[in-house]
Amino acid sequence: MSFTIYARMKKLGKQKSKDLAPVPFVLEKKPDTLGELLTLLTELSVREYNARKDEGQMLTFLTKEDIKEQAGRGKIAFGLRTGGDADALLAVENTMQCFADGIYRVFAGEEELTDPEEQICWRDDLVFTFVRLTMLSGW
Repeated sequence: MSFTIYARMKKLGKQKSKDLAPVPFVLEKKPDTLGELLTLLTELSVREYNARKDEGQMLTFLTKEDIKEQAGRGKIAFGLRTGGDADALLAVENTMQCFADGIYRVFAGEEELTDPEEQICWRDDLVFTFVRLTMLSGW
């Protein structure tokens, strides 16, 4: 049984309104704790990243709009990648370490979640917000 959550990704500094729109994520199950939410989101992201591995190997052109949008995120790329698949276990370890180190914070609605063992209080309109606190964390 799958479960859909909605999340916003925010970084400190200037934000465009479209950057703050909630994005749906379909998880394998409904997480009970913050740690389980972070694990499920990381595993989903690794699966999606690995699935894209062989896509887009034909070099495409970038429009002016693509370049402007990517420049706003701080990196302009054609979407090509090389190397092996990402390791979900290592990615989860990294996610949890980054959370412990304060590289990002997580909010459920207006409430900050501070402990991976913290229970999530579910409601129908709940939107999670992930706030990156350092410019060096990569997204």
